[in-house]
Amino acid sequence: MAELLTDDQITEALSHLAGWTAQDASLVRTAELAGFREAIAVVNAVAEVAESSDHHPDIDIRWNTLTFRCSTHSAGGITTLDVSLAQEIDRLLDA
Repeated sequence: MAELLTDDQITEALSHLAGWTAQDASLVRTAELAGFREAIAVVNAVAEVAESSDHHPDIDIRWNTLTFRCSTHSAGGITTLDVSLAQEIDRLLDA
């Protein structure tokens, strides 16, 4: 099982994750896309990454606005798996 990150480790990770915050034992980022199709394209790309790593974010879709929540539920909070997933989500949003 993945180990929970300490508060200091989370703060350090967030210093490299622009736009992300720690909320309720999750890493959270909201992104606004050009439109609904663009938002769904990002969701589909994130789904591919999540499936390949067997680690899935919670995603809230509101027309062109996506909110991602990364948390390792089995560990009860934020782990390195979530930091890696957040980095992948950033990569896809920047593509």
